[in-house]
Amino acid sequence: MSRAAAMSMSSVSWTVSWTVSLLLLLIRLMGVKMVPDIVCKHLSSQNIRSLHQDGDVIIGGLLNVHYIPSSLTQDFTKEPHYQPCTGLDLESVKHMYAMAFAAEEVNANEELLPGVKLGYRIVDSCGRYPWGLQAALSLITGNADTCNITASSGASDPAAQTSLQPVPLLIGASSSTTGIMLSRILGPLSVPVISYLASCPCLSDRTKFPNFFRTIPSDIYQARAIARLAVRFRWTWVGAVIANTDYGHLAIQEFQEEIRGKGVCVEFIETVYRSTIDRDSRRAALKIQASTARVILVFCWYTDVHQLFLQLTKLNVTDRQFLASEAWSTSDVLLKDPDVSAMAAGVVGVAIRSSQMPGFENYLRNLHPARRPDDDFLIEFWEKEFGCRVRDTASSYFSASSSSPTKDSAQKVSPPRCSGTESLQGALHPFTDTSQLRVAYNIYLSVYAAAHALHSLLSCSSNISTCSSPENIRPEELLQHLNNVNFTSPQGEMFYFEGADTPAKYDLVNWQRTAGGSKLKLVLIGHVDGFDLHLDESAVQWRTGSSQVPVSVCSESCRPGTRVATRKGEPVCCFDCLPCTEGEISNISGSPHCEPCPSEFWSNADRTACVPLQLDFLSFNETLGITLTTAAVTGATVTTAVLLVFLYYHQTPMVRANNSELSFLLLLSLKLCFLCSLLFIGRPSVWSCRFQQAAFGISFVLCVSCLLVKTMVVLAVFRSARPGAEALMKWFGPGQQRGSVCFFTSIQVIICAAWLSLSPPVPQHDLGFQGSKVTLRCAMASVLGFSLVLGYIGLLACSCLLLAFLARKLPDNFNEAKLITFSMLIFCAVWVAFVPAYVSSPGKYVVAVEIFAILASSSGLLLCIFAPKCFIILLRPEKNTKKQLMTR
Repeated sequence: MSRAAAMSMSSVSWTVSWTVSLLLLLIRLMGVKMVPDIVCKHLSSQNIRSLHQDGDVIIGGLLNVHYIPSSLTQDFTKEPHYQPCTGLDLESVKHMYAMAFAAEEVNANEELLPGVKLGYRIVDSCGRYPWGLQAALSLITGNADTCNITASSGASDPAAQTSLQPVPLLIGASSSTTGIMLSRILGPLSVPVISYLASCPCLSDRTKFPNFFRTIPSDIYQARAIARLAVRFRWTWVGAVIANTDYGHLAIQEFQEEIRGKGVCVEFIETVYRSTIDRDSRRAALKIQASTARVILVFCWYTDVHQLFLQLTKLNVTDRQFLASEAWSTSDVLLKDPDVSAMAAGVVGVAIRSSQMPGFENYLRNLHPARRPDDDFLIEFWEKEFGCRVRDTASSYFSASSSSPTKDSAQKVSPPRCSGTESLQGALHPFTDTSQLRVAYNIYLSVYAAAHALHSLLSCSSNISTCSSPENIRPEELLQHLNNVNFTSPQGEMFYFEGADTPAKYDLVNWQRTAGGSKLKLVLIGHVDGFDLHLDESAVQWRTGSSQVPVSVCSESCRPGTRVATRKGEPVCCFDCLPCTEGEISNISGSPHCEPCPSEFWSNADRTACVPLQLDFLSFNETLGITLTTAAVTGATVTTAVLLVFLYYHQTPMVRANNSELSFLLLLSLKLCFLCSLLFIGRPSVWSCRFQQAAFGISFVLCVSCLLVKTMVVLAVFRSARPGAEALMKWFGPGQQRGSVCFFTSIQVIICAAWLSLSPPVPQHDLGFQGSKVTLRCAMASVLGFSLVLGYIGLLACSCLLLAFLARKLPDNFNEAKLITFSMLIFCAVWVAFVPAYVSSPGKYVVAVEIFAILASSSGLLLCIFAPKCFIILLRPEKNTKKQLMTR
């Protein structure tokens, strides 16, 4: 903001604050009558015009009929309240006559204020706070001379200028700032203020503003309605341009409060001030051009929006979707300006609810200077619209009093005198268009609210004990009756105040192109009732001219299967999308986190749904199962082949050496070991789980028992050759050998029987290693039972290894103890490695590890013990003799 602009704003703020403080002090010390003299002399010497109608009771009106043209707002050599106010606002002129029409309609109603004529005095404040203040003080005191209020009569006879009847109630405050100022100033006097446009939520506070009422909803409702539109259409990244007033700041504050926690972020907030609108709108337009937000919400007056749209048009920024507040969503100036039509197309906004006022259009069309010769407002409007002079002298009051003569103005040709045939009858003019009355209807309701409060006060028919006469109406008494107003309007609408407010009702409107495409029209697309939003989305035409909703996001919504990951130091609306990990899903767009699947489910490939886990077990159909099956069958086949060789050569010394029965029994047990591994492959069942462990444990104990007895026999044979040890062999005869094998094996049978009867293995789903599959395996219900089975096998193996190691150097050409030693070393090494591999293997690979241990240990025994013997039997038959075997 420039230094001049800052000084201008500071001056206005200081003036108003000084006036308020002075007024409240003087009210208490000197009385009301003396206050306007001082206040008005301090503020300015401007003459303020009004429209007046006599009556038994007079109500005041404060409207902005004129405005300071934008071409003059940059003149910082003058204070704002001294700048000429020459711009005539046609909508505000209509609003002024809406108040007059309502008063005349009340007077025509025999049931409302019977015998009492309702008059009015409507003052033009030009939207300037000091002018509005001095006009309000003059209205409530009845002293017009002090503040230079010139009254234009609505009837044929002008009202006296010097002494006017004080008004007990004021209808006005076209802005929240004005409403706050008037309510605080008039509050100590208990003068009611009914506003038709002040929508600041702060004005709902009855403790601070007990005398304030309004017929427009609080901005809370429109800000929340706009926020819900953003949430509904998933506009998560928006920009905002607001008026640098209470209206703009409080509206955006309510908007941000409503979107909190709903995934909508505001990228920027630009403020514009009416007195510096050219510079501010340029800055805001550049910000919009540079931003990535495609949806811009605007809480400004329509004149400010017009300047903003002109700047955006110069920058060729046409790809933004605008959300309009009620301050400009129905502006004819913007709708009908071809310079901004490309920018304004598709605007969606919240609008003051519209209604009909039967008879008002005819009332406007019947207005004519000939019937209202003292109505300066009508005359100025007439001359502006028809380009002629009604009076001999210049009628533009503010222009004549504010502008200085120049050489150029002296040469201007005076417009012709009006012929008197000019008329609004039958003319298509925005001034006479009453199809959608919004602010005018608010003013209309304000007059009816005042009339019903006066009716209640004067008729003494209410529950309130106070009542009065038209000549002695006290504002504080009228305030009590206004708080309890409850009536049905001529349109059939129930009307009442909830504190300062009325039930919130809005229209939702859309700016759409006409059939030709060159103009814009206002289309109703829904309504707001309190906090409820009702919208017909199919009726919306967006800026592109289609029904495709615009997209305005900082980051595209994360698709299902991913989650939102916020970026450090950036708003929550700016994020990255990370895929869900295995076992987690997100099935909605924009999910903040991934949900884990239930225990028996797993995520699909896209991470969008949980699917039942696939049942997994070691089957005969898969590669691993086929490989292990082939190995087991091969081992069993080789063992069978060796058994056949031994049967065929059972009479040879190699076979008969060291008890051939044990060799046959050992081959049989090895074959069982190979075949028992097949029980571990395939879908586990109750019986397969029980049988596989019993077969495994008994087969290996039988195998190791044979080797242990063989080793013991070898040791006994060579020990018996020593002198005095001949009796040792009687303990290791064939019967004792068979008995020993049966004894050792029976112990394992007893262990397996006890284990399987008390706590057998059962089929169970293994979720220990989470994945897309659940492993069906035999769970060890009793770890002790399984440990005893393995421990007993280990005990026999270690004993066998120890004995074989002791017999490894016995003097014999073919010492079987050496073969047993090597085989036991391999056997023990395999099963020692088996334990950690078994514990750490996932899923079905636990079974594969156990099968591999069985096959590896069985193959080691088969090769180490029988491969050398088969080699001699089949390939070196000359060595298969007793002499050869006994030679050292």
